[in-house]
Amino acid sequence: MRRFCLGLAGGLAIGLTAAVVLVAQIEIRQQAPTDRAVDFPTAEIDTIIQEMDAEGQVTTRLLEGGSYNVNIRRISNAETALMHPRTTDVYVIREGSGTLVTGGQIVDEQGGPVAGQRGAAIRGGSERVIAAGDVIFIPAGVPHGIRDTDGITWFNIRFDTR
Repeated sequence: MRRFCLGLAGGLAIGLTAAVVLVAQIEIRQQAPTDRAVDFPTAEIDTIIQEMDAEGQVTTRLLEGGSYNVNIRRISNAETALMHPRTTDVYVIREGSGTLVTGGQIVDEQGGPVAGQRGAAIRGGSERVIAAGDVIFIPAGVPHGIRDTDGITWFNIRFDTR
């Protein structure tokens, strides 16, 4: 029994260490409640974005719900092409614009195929300009990335669909 307790404590320590690393990369503002609604007034969103700019953050997680989350994303130039095998994204563009590329194949800097879920670009995808007010649905498994932007901010609502 004692060995189990020590093993559990060690596992908790490792888990907490991993959580601290995650928080350093993406600030998590709060866990999603299951018993009430949560509001994010415009003034609060404006303050969060100012804090993101001051701290050089690209992503702030407003709500963490385990199989879903709600984020603010803010980039000033192209992002890495990526694909989430289990996660569907909904983008609600708040400000700025850029070229969204979806579908196709993720490639490396030399244009070769990438076996993983991230790469330098997308070859053969569908391109369109996105701007404030647009809403985009990106199913799990579809490569996507934003390029040709001087700055874009969006709400990224993500949920596990597989």
